[in-house]
Amino acid sequence: MLVANRGEIALRIIRTARASGLRTVAVYSEADAAMPHAAAADEARPIGPAEALHSYLNGPAIIEAALASGADAIHPGYGFLSESAQFAAAVTKAGLTFVGPPPEVLSAAGDKVGARRLAQRVGVPVVPGTETADLATARSFAALNGYPIMIKAAAGGGGRGIRVVSDESELGAALDAAAREAQAAFKDGRLFLEKYLPAPRHVEVQVLGDARGRVITLGERECSMQRRHQKIIEESPSPALTPALRARMVEAAAALASAVGYRNAGTVEFLVDGEGFYFLEINARLQVEHPITELRFDCDLVAMQLGLAAGESLSELPPPRGHAIECRIYAEDASKDFRPAAGPVLHLQLPGGPGIRVDTFLTPGIEIGTHYDGLLAKLIAWGSDREQARRRALGALDEFMLTGVLHTASFLRAVVASEPFARGQFSTRFVSEFLPQWRPAEESIKAAALLAARVAHGRPVSASAADRGAADRRPRSPWEALGAFRLGNRS
Repeated sequence: MLVANRGEIALRIIRTARASGLRTVAVYSEADAAMPHAAAADEARPIGPAEALHSYLNGPAIIEAALASGADAIHPGYGFLSESAQFAAAVTKAGLTFVGPPPEVLSAAGDKVGARRLAQRVGVPVVPGTETADLATARSFAALNGYPIMIKAAAGGGGRGIRVVSDESELGAALDAAAREAQAAFKDGRLFLEKYLPAPRHVEVQVLGDARGRVITLGERECSMQRRHQKIIEESPSPALTPALRARMVEAAAALASAVGYRNAGTVEFLVDGEGFYFLEINARLQVEHPITELRFDCDLVAMQLGLAAGESLSELPPPRGHAIECRIYAEDASKDFRPAAGPVLHLQLPGGPGIRVDTFLTPGIEIGTHYDGLLAKLIAWGSDREQARRRALGALDEFMLTGVLHTASFLRAVVASEPFARGQFSTRFVSEFLPQWRPAEESIKAAALLAARVAHGRPVSASAADRGAADRRPRSPWEALGAFRLGNRS
């Protein structure tokens, strides 16, 4: 099986494929020739230059690599071509198995506009919106529904091609920018509009479907912790849902998946406002946050994908147990509005212990660039209840150590430690409201002072990532190296 992706998701798929008895083929761009996923597979093939459009979004090159290697199947992972009906059809036409929904399902469900129509047909409430996004239509829609409005990419996800517009003066430029970003990310610049809900919660339901038309759901995931419409912390189950609301949402998700003839793994996403909910989109692929579902249901969703692609039938899983939280650590400079960061991995320490899982491609010596999404690692914590999972996540973030490239571990730690998160009372607006209260630079100065005093007295230092993420970068002196660390809570 060829894995048409990179980074931690490629490694995660390769491991399950190997455990399932499959030989694996990795693909890599010129920028990724030395990356771990290329070395982890049984075979690796180059597919083009660093720019994603000419490598990981180059469907013909990927299919050619699969055929040349003798692969029988292609797993797209998430992002890139994972929701491209055109790519899935080309894979099938080449005589290969596409490990994901078939082209007709991707066409019906992966297109956000088509999915809205489907939801309306099966009686699932949707946010008021319009299926076209030219300037004249956008002006008319805003005049009818009022500002703010949201511009969204019709063919994508992951926060790409999204803009929130507060008044008419911003509208033209926002449409142009969203279309350019959507075209670059998904090779599809189509847009649509929705009424912007100021403070909802974002909750998704995991669905799986087999070739015999059976659909099952594996609980829901809370995805409201977002920055720039990109999820940064997810958890399962959602602390916001009552049993009655959960049952209604799961029923709606199953109805939508059945109506589209869904096959393989995907999610149905909703916005929640009190006891009401609205359909958001269908993500017709494996999600970044799938590990929290795996920990609760004691399953391997990639292995289930492989079985479904081979024609196996679904069976019920045991009831879920406990609570799981995932923290996404990105290569970003928190002191400069979270701009993408780059640099070498000089030192790495990954956390462990009961209930802790880390999905990452990081290894000392590799160079982190800015050609692709900046996700470095996913730190996942499971507990018998939410508070135990939260405390384990805090401990794991304390233990995470990465120097050489700026990252967001300290910011995630601050969010998980915050009172609103501890209470489970937050919305998609939380991060934007929390950011002004966070002082990464001040924390780093205090950290360096504490460490200097500790080292001067010859006492052992316990390194912690909780508050050092903003200070991590390539050190130019021993003092700067010390400034990249902070004493742990237990030191």
